Amino acid sequence: MRRVLAVWCPDWPVLSAMAEAQVPPHRPAAVLDAHQVHACNDTARGDGVRRGMRRRDAQSRCPELVLLPANPEREARDFEPVLARLEELSPGIAALRPGLAALHSPARYYGGEREAAAVLAEQLVALGIWDCRFGIADDLFTAEQAARAADQQDSTVVPAGGSAAYLAPLDIRVLDEPETTDLLRRLGIRTLGDLAGLPATDVLGRFGADGARLHQLARGGDTDRLPTRQPPPELVCEVTFEPALTSVESVTFSVRRTAERFVHQIGARHLVCTRVLVEAESEGRITSSRSWAHAQWFRAGDLIDRVHWQLSSQGDQRSRSASVGPVTCVRFTPETVEADVVHADGLWGNADASQVERGVARVQALLGFESVVQPLLQGGRSPQARQVHVPWGERPLGLRPRDLPWPGSIPPPAPARVLPEPWPATVLDAGHRPVAVTPRGLLTGSPARFRPHQQQGWLEVSAWAGPWPVEETWWEPDARKISRFQMVGVDGRAWLLACSDDRWWTEASYD
Repeated sequence: MRRVLAVWCPDWPVLSAMAEAQVPPHRPAAVLDAHQVHACNDTARGDGVRRGMRRRDAQSRCPELVLLPANPEREARDFEPVLARLEELSPGIAALRPGLAALHSPARYYGGEREAAAVLAEQLVALGIWDCRFGIADDLFTAEQAARAADQQDSTVVPAGGSAAYLAPLDIRVLDEPETTDLLRRLGIRTLGDLAGLPATDVLGRFGADGARLHQLARGGDTDRLPTRQPPPELVCEVTFEPALTSVESVTFSVRRTAERFVHQIGARHLVCTRVLVEAESEGRITSSRSWAHAQWFRAGDLIDRVHWQLSSQGDQRSRSASVGPVTCVRFTPETVEADVVHADGLWGNADASQVERGVARVQALLGFESVVQPLLQGGRSPQARQVHVPWGERPLGLRPRDLPWPGSIPPPAPARVLPEPWPATVLDAGHRPVAVTPRGLLTGSPARFRPHQQQGWLEVSAWAGPWPVEETWWEPDARKISRFQMVGVDGRAWLLACSDDRWWTEASYD
């Protein structure tokens, strides 16, 4: 049976978050998830901060604690160089989670298990990963526990056949199944040895399949195969220019064959690229870099257009500070690839949509990338907040979820016309007195007449509904409380009005 070598980088979520936020390594820091401590570094643990602790309790124990948000995507992205370096030394890496990986022990190649761990430690230290620990055992679970017991840049080797004896004194909570382990502790089972000593049939009958799996782990009989991954193929394409090109048109013309090769090599693997990083270099220094997304997938012509837009900075205010010449290299890096079957045409083809896309792409090439936009809906309380405009062909990112409750939002149907700038309005009661909203959300009078715009005449109120109060960012000193109303005039037209600080304005209209 092949032995397993586990590689553990402690506190990886904290290290990744601190590197992104540029927090000094000596500061106490913790990563929060759902207002609880997801991970913390040694400095924070020295002050009493523990995983699972509430935010307020952690800050009370360590007032200097730096709180950082959890980001699994960032953690996995930062761990990718570690996996790539390990794959250079031994193929078949199993990425268990950011900060933890495993592989079949290459002891025969490096002259021993400790020697293999020492070689891996040397490579990770060269990457700047100073705290790396290794465990070698017959199975994955035991190897992970051995790595957690190792010292920094050192290894713990469990002898062959000694997994059960090594695991026996460990606390039952290392199984990381809180509900089951809490029940076992209440039953008097506090170590893995206590659990392993129980009859397997009794554990299966009392705790089911999950309990039987934990019982097998406690006995050192983890038979799960390593979920090894295949090294990602090299899909980056670049073209160099000697001498350097100073014309945007020259660069755009010269990258055509590279763009075609980029699309072809991805398509040969039955993949399509939906997000690509375009970089331009000048004498080894990146002078222009931007990540582009596509609503479907990138073709060669789409990549050429992106290079032209990025270098000429037409319609992209964010790239105006980037140098566009002289250009010595242009590089295409796929950031997101998907299976081509996901984007396959329907049974009857997709000719009409393709014609529309080509027409819009030609207009966009003439006017600029952000000059042609498509309206989309997102979550929000006001009609204007629910609208967002995304450049045509750009995949919308960071939209607010629409399925959230959004308390205070107006009920459907949505207004047909949303004003880009609200109109000042006036609402009066039957005594021709201005109507206002009290701090408790009550009206000072029933609306009888209103004027949706100062240049329009007065309308008698036929029906009205509301208020729908909203108090966003109530913790800020300048927070405002807004109440929205639906009003129907005697002419049959309906309007959406809002009131705040005794002032009225019109936000939208209904057809």
